[in-house]
Amino acid sequence: MKEFKFKINGSEYNVNINNVEGNIADLEVNGTPYKVEVDKELKQVKTPKLVRPAAVPSTDAHPSLARTQSPGVATAGAIKSPLPGVILDLYVKEGDYIKMGQKLLLLEAMKMENNIDSDKEGTIKEIKVSKGGSVLEGDVLIIIG
Repeated sequence: MKEFKFKINGSEYNVNINNVEGNIADLEVNGTPYKVEVDKELKQVKTPKLVRPAAVPSTDAHPSLARTQSPGVATAGAIKSPLPGVILDLYVKEGDYIKMGQKLLLLEAMKMENNIDSDKEGTIKEIKVSKGGSVLEGDVLIIIG
């Protein structure tokens, strides 16, 4: 039901639209019911329902969603996620020798693809994420030794 308030020539009208089927609208004007026929068929617009996943997913059901480290934990040689997102691709594997500025992985965050590059040189000791996994800001992605 939708409510409208109109002021016509100084008179106030409270209009409640109760139901619309085809080109017939059931409505009340100041409490008096009316069936109104309109020239064209009215389309009833429904507000879409926004469905979001749980804010804090269970790590038991989804191992890829498990937190790897707390954001404040200091890990030497760790490459951390700058934003929450989803890992789209990994460009390296454990044991690879990488150079500074080399592309490590692709992170989708806020509908944008972000390349995560190495800020140090060394060997990949451990990859803490997998393709398709979700990460939060500050999660450890890769450890370089």
